[in-house]
Formats: sequence, structure tokens, C-alpha cells
Amino acid sequence: MRFMMIMRDTQEAIDASKEIPFDEIIAAMGAYNEKLVKAGVLLSGEGLSDASEGIVVDFNSDPPVVTDGPYAEAKELFSGFWIIEVSSKEEAAQWASQCPLGKGSKLEVRRVHGPEDFPADNEWIQKEEQWREELDQKSH
Repeated sequence: MRFMMIMRDTQEAIDASKEIPFDEIIAAMGAYNEKLVKAGVLLSGEGLSDASEGIVVDFNSDPPVVTDGPYAEAKELFSGFWIIEVSSKEEAAQWASQCPLGKGSKLEVRRVHGPEDFPADNEWIQKEEQWREELDQKSH
């Protein structure tokens, strides 16, 4: 099973991280990522740029409205993610619990749907399988 671990930071977490030397943060996160790699569970992982550099597409109108991000009322912002492949939700929780995050940070862990979650005879599901194969070939 694949799971996405989504790092969510509050302003408290962002402020606290400014008190820690950047090299220390990178070393702790690097060691965690290395554990994931050595265990063979890491499929992907990336940090995200500051939300102020992003955009928000709001679908409450037609056509959708595109504005510079983030939402003004956001209390938590996504700041990075990992995609891991493990045997169970419990194992995903174990890996998430080892992440070197501090107060004000949360990891949301959600299962990533696979082809087995959709009707195999659906035209679009079959096309998606083909697209995945094509993308896999491009990445090698």
C-alpha cells in the first residue's frame, strides 16, 4: 500500500524552525530520509516552496478564479510530502512518528488510491494504467 505523508506547519512551527540552525534541520531530515531509503519504503519526497509563491484556484465560480496563494485564513500550510510504500496503515504511522518535526507541525498520513480501488473495466481507468506505464518508461 502506498501512503502520502503530508507535512503541515503552523506559524508556531515556522517560528520555531528559525531558532534551529538550517544545517541541523537538513541533517535531521536527511537522516530520516536515509532511513526511509534504506528500509526500501520511500517512493518520493519533496519539500514545497513557501505558500506565498504559489497560486490558489478557487472552483466556487465559473470560470475558476486564480489568485496568488495562500488562502488568508490558512492556519496550517503544506510544506512537504513523502510517498511511501508499506504493508499497512500501522506501518505508515510508525514511519510518520519517526519524522524529526517539532511543535506546531503535523504529518497527515493518507492512503494513495491504486488501480485496485476502481472498476477495471472503466475506459478512463484503463487509459490511466497506460499513462502510468508510459510515464514509468520515460523516467527510466
